[in-house]
Amino acid sequence: MLIAGGALSLSVLSGTRALAQQTTPAPSDVFITVTYSEQINVRAGPSTVLYEIIGHMQPGETAVALGVSPGRDWIKIVFPPSPNGTGWVHTSLVSLSSGNLQILEPPPTSTPLTTPTLDPTLMAAFALEPTATRLPTFTPPPPLVIATYTETPSASPLARYPLGAIALALGIPGLLGFMLSSFFRRR
Repeated sequence: MLIAGGALSLSVLSGTRALAQQTTPAPSDVFITVTYSEQINVRAGPSTVLYEIIGHMQPGETAVALGVSPGRDWIKIVFPPSPNGTGWVHTSLVSLSSGNLQILEPPPTSTPLTTPTLDPTLMAAFALEPTATRLPTFTPPPPLVIATYTETPSASPLARYPLGAIALALGIPGLLGFMLSSFFRRR
């Protein structure tokens, strides 16, 4: 039993009935034309991350359009080289002939070639095991002792005068002596 334009066909193989997916898409009067200047990728589904590349189309090449993705940024086309006879191209790379396309749900993503796992050596470096001993507690620092100084009388006779006054008293005669020696040297 074959349902035209549908997705199911029923076949009888050696007395048992099997249900299989039809690979022939329904005919459409809407076409796409590749307008990008280089070859474009045809993908298994509407994403550059989640679906692999199943083929390429050259500039100017055309194909029958079957529908659009829910975000209307990918177009499903008839693509005979693919395993199921269809592929997806990005709308920015093609032009669409006049007509309406129905919104199609994306196909399921393929099983990844590798399963991501965590490196046990790396994970061991970050494994936090609770310690069996008690963690140290806060110990307050000893009280702050502020040093106090007492003035002791000095044995020097100059200690009674401020240091600035002593420097000034010695600097003025020195300056006068310099000026006098400079004056007498010129003569």
